[in-house]
Amino acid sequence: MLLFHKAEACRPGFYKAFAGNTKCSKCPPHSSTYVEATSVCQCEKGYFRAEKDPPSMACTRPPSAPRNVAFNINETALILEWSPPSDTGGRKDLTYSVICKKCGLDTSQCEDCGGGLRFIPRHTGLINNSVIVLDFVSHVNYTFEIEAMNGVSELSISPKPFTAITVTTDQDAPSLIGMVRKDWASQNSLALSWQAPAFSNGAVLDYEIKYYEKEHEQLTYSSTRSKAPSVIITGLKPSTKYIFHIRVRTATGYSGYSQKFEFETGDETSDMAAEQGQILVIATAAVGGFTLLVILTLFFLITGRCHWYIKAKMKSEEKRRTHLQNGHLRFPGVKTYIDPDTYEDPSLAVHEFAKEIDPSRIRIERVIGAGEFGEVCSGRLKTPGKREIPVAIKTLKGGHVDRQRRDFLREASIMGQFDHPNIIRLEGVVTKTSQCPAMRP
Repeated sequence: MLLFHKAEACRPGFYKAFAGNTKCSKCPPHSSTYVEATSVCQCEKGYFRAEKDPPSMACTRPPSAPRNVAFNINETALILEWSPPSDTGGRKDLTYSVICKKCGLDTSQCEDCGGGLRFIPRHTGLINNSVIVLDFVSHVNYTFEIEAMNGVSELSISPKPFTAITVTTDQDAPSLIGMVRKDWASQNSLALSWQAPAFSNGAVLDYEIKYYEKEHEQLTYSSTRSKAPSVIITGLKPSTKYIFHIRVRTATGYSGYSQKFEFETGDETSDMAAEQGQILVIATAAVGGFTLLVILTLFFLITGRCHWYIKAKMKSEEKRRTHLQNGHLRFPGVKTYIDPDTYEDPSLAVHEFAKEIDPSRIRIERVIGAGEFGEVCSGRLKTPGKREIPVAIKTLKGGHVDRQRRDFLREASIMGQFDHPNIIRLEGVVTKTSQCPAMRP
């Protein structure tokens, strides 16, 4: 004879997850059953069970709003901080989201901030109780809404509770830059310059230039910086349209980004025209006898040091005695030309014919062109006991090969041996600085 034990049906308030001869379990907190023989307890109103929550887990609810929201703003960043909600809803999977709105004087008229701001590490799914906001614009009222969420927030039809805070960005931040113009274009480069901001509230520290291909606006972008209101962007694609946004940075913070400016790179024809134009300018300066002083700047990226050389006069009688000791005899009224290739190290030849100059005496203002070696800039040279004089600055581009370096130094060594009103004069060299100048290749 076989004897079977009849399974007992669970009464209201109890449940049995699996059918069989097992005991009934009491419903977990915030849940109940209202009929017999129930396998799952139903959550109370306002409480929910997430998809992966087991039947034995208590029903939970969305958290309350975060508390004690505060901010700290400096020149470049806005830091938002808050305290956890007083009611976590009975769950530990708490995250936060930050929603940004731009508001006018009437806080009832607001609009989404859009993609202009950057949130570090992000603006949704935050685990920590803080976020860093970058790229904010001056003269704007920002309202930030901080929401707290957990694993059952999406199951609730009620609006997500949040705490809001309004931040007014520094009224003393710089204004936007002026118009941007294209100075010249080649296959892979664009030279741009622009008007400095009308209101900067202090010295301009630098400019940030953001750019991207017009057809790939939503995919990626690049950025660079410039100390002067001009820049040469290299590494571009030929015959391609690019969009540029520029903003200024001062001690009081960033300005907003400028409006979109669209410029197109050239083809082979534009490269040849640009090169011919540079040759013409140099020839005119040499033949016309302009009192143009040329500063040549050399960057050594491998060693991390910046070597400059600046076109200068020949050294004094001590130089002549040195040349005599080296086997070169000078006759009265005649200058002997020394071939720089006779020096094993071209940097020794540069120092033989040019004096060392303190880099703090040099101020770079803007880019005026580009040549075989790198950029050509205009600037000022402060002479001891005298006022500043206008100079032109030539740079050696990054990624140069040794041949380009030797040719660059050779040119400086040759120019340093001439002192004639119809020839561009070399003023000196700068090789003992650990700081690179403002202009970058």
